[in-house]
Amino acid sequence: MQNATPASRLRDLLRRPGLARMPCAWDALSARMVWDAGFEVTMTSGFAVSAARLGMPDTGLISFAEMADQLRLVCQAAPELLVIGDGDTGYGNALNVRRTVREYARAGAAGIMIEDQVSPKKCGHTKGKQVVPFAEARMRIRAAVDAARSGGTDILILARTDARAVNGFQDAMDRCAMFAEEGADMLFLEAPTSLDEMRAFCAGFSQPKLANMVAGGHTPVLPPDELERIGFRLAAYPLTAFSAAIEASRQALAAIRAGRIEDTPQVSFEELKRIVGFDEYYAAEEIYRAAE
Repeated sequence: MQNATPASRLRDLLRRPGLARMPCAWDALSARMVWDAGFEVTMTSGFAVSAARLGMPDTGLISFAEMADQLRLVCQAAPELLVIGDGDTGYGNALNVRRTVREYARAGAAGIMIEDQVSPKKCGHTKGKQVVPFAEARMRIRAAVDAARSGGTDILILARTDARAVNGFQDAMDRCAMFAEEGADMLFLEAPTSLDEMRAFCAGFSQPKLANMVAGGHTPVLPPDELERIGFRLAAYPLTAFSAAIEASRQALAAIRAGRIEDTPQVSFEELKRIVGFDEYYAAEEIYRAAE
């Protein structure tokens, strides 16, 4: 759709039948690769961004400015790719949440995820998580929705709760119900521990729901067809490509150390140049050279 905003395009995608698979991006190059592989939508993985940018764990060490900057690069690298940005806790009180939502929209995001962990937050599938009280969680999502609906901002709100691991499944469901009441566009109950919990979550709400597929995490990793049958609309794969890239790098480094680089699987130099945009660069260069 011509002149459609990223948010309006994401709304259109969510109205279509089927499960949207989202391999997560962590930098500009990974975003290009996601788009090049034929996917319409991605998320920025806070775990992967923190690991790649800082070499540090996803434990709230990365700042709002760093996450917003990384999001901007992701959106610029693949302009047609719909991006849901990881907004963590919103980086402060309700007014901080409002600013975070608006800055993510300015960066080019179609949606933003806001969660109810205390700050500093932790990866949803690691130990030591805590969540803010119910009323504070409500205020975060209320502020996020207000920001998304005012001031010319157009962005969808993905409301996430981590309460399952802290207060139990029912509290997590109650928080999702509250998020829906506050106008969240999408819901994310992090780390359900069984197929029954995943089914109950999907049956409980009409809003599009996200499944987080983390190999080795607390949630059963199911095939896309089964996730769709259960009722999920989005499936995030936050670390699949990132972990694969680490393993491929380890193998390449081992091959270099052993003096057998010829055994390392790698794209050709021509393919590498295509992926990073040399073809577009040369075409643009010719336009301006012809004007000389």
